[in-house]
Amino acid sequence: MTESWNVAQSIVGTSPGRPATDFYPTPPEVTEALLRVEKFSEWILEPACGEGAISNVLKLHGHSVISSDLYSYAWDYGQYGIDFLETAGVAGVARDDFAIVTNPPFNLVYEFIEKAVSLRPQKVAFLAKLSLLEGQKRSRLLESTPLKNVWVFRKRIQMTRNGESPRGGGMIAFAWFVWEDGYAGRPMIGWI
Repeated sequence: MTESWNVAQSIVGTSPGRPATDFYPTPPEVTEALLRVEKFSEWILEPACGEGAISNVLKLHGHSVISSDLYSYAWDYGQYGIDFLETAGVAGVARDDFAIVTNPPFNLVYEFIEKAVSLRPQKVAFLAKLSLLEGQKRSRLLESTPLKNVWVFRKRIQMTRNGESPRGGGMIAFAWFVWEDGYAGRPMIGWI
């Protein structure tokens, strides 16, 4: 196989070349696009903060952000060593006073959705592959949660592995998936 094929497989999660930390930083314009279509409470939890790409944009828009990650990267952004899947909630913040906004590890997206929705924040927004809509297990999960909006990117996002310099254009369709506590209708699809 060629090097470009190996890189492509590691991005979509089908090869052993995929980083163990599943670190794919979110370009700032991706979070900016979310903030143009969704409003969030002051307090936001970012449980897979990596280098702080999403957190920094949220802070620029006046949000108070609690940033954490399981892994300690060289830049030590936020609190590290915190496994979101094992947390009991957000200390010191009432349920209706916070939201969760993150680009979760793609290999744990199902578990992250279950955990985030179980905490019952005001809103949850996850950047995920559009293919999250596919599959029997995932569709049952999405149908049983208060998924309100799916914001599909008109232009493919260029995700970079481990923050490496980008090469070429985006290969995968992404969307922001937004859950709202108490929402009982069908999910709506929009484009950003």
